[in-house]
Amino acid sequence: MKNKMQSRLDNCLMQIRQKTEFIPKIALVLGSGLGGFADSIEIETTINYNEIEGFPVSTVEGHTGRFVLGYINDIPLIIMQGRVHYYEGYTMEDVVLPIRLMRLMGAEVLFVTNASGGINEKFSAGDFMLIDDHISLFVPSPLIGPNLDELGTRFPDMTQAYDTELKQAILSASKQMNQEIKRGIYVQLTGHSYESPAEIRLLKALGADAVGMSTVCEVITARHCGMRVCGISCVSNAAAGLSDSLLSHDEVQLAMNTSGERLQRLLCQAIVNIGEIIE
Repeated sequence: MKNKMQSRLDNCLMQIRQKTEFIPKIALVLGSGLGGFADSIEIETTINYNEIEGFPVSTVEGHTGRFVLGYINDIPLIIMQGRVHYYEGYTMEDVVLPIRLMRLMGAEVLFVTNASGGINEKFSAGDFMLIDDHISLFVPSPLIGPNLDELGTRFPDMTQAYDTELKQAILSASKQMNQEIKRGIYVQLTGHSYESPAEIRLLKALGADAVGMSTVCEVITARHCGMRVCGISCVSNAAAGLSDSLLSHDEVQLAMNTSGERLQRLLCQAIVNIGEIIE
């Protein structure tokens, strides 16, 4: 007998299949300020989240809230133009439902992006960081509860959560685009407040280079259901206590808008490179 989440996923998939038979290979999650990238691809169709019964809807400014399905260089991809966050009041099951749904639609790769606070003092606002690894200790696991055996094993391994070959494709894209990219470890906290200086000192001691309020739970879910994963974080500001300015969402959006065009070009080339790997 199917559990409640599996039935919910099946219902969401059925509704999407009533709208389109499109089968993506890559699923791309766009962070704050990057929504414009979805409008630049060869669009096949779009589906607003609120058109899918039982699907969580993004409530954060800067997150449009729709799927964009289309192509880059004939590579079929599905883009989340706006993600759902745990701090919005959704359960973790809700937050990661889109990842599972995109997997059921056919996506083999999850490419995550986000805006983050820079903990590594060598990072500056506007820098891009290839995510090498993550720390998930501060948010509930998206896998708590009955296992979805149809999707993956009870105890998935996270030794190589971020695929080595896909990371190399991103590094190659950075060289092709003459765009510097740093590397580091990303940590997800719940939000909704920004971190305190004491918390940033703790995270730094744990080895984190950047901090945000998303992404890690999505990556764990994707790995659980057999997807290959890669990701880029855009450092939008220095984390609390590392600069004289106070943190605000306006600052994050401004930094992302400023860096957005550069990151979009990098994303496009990285997707082309990844497409050559998975075809």
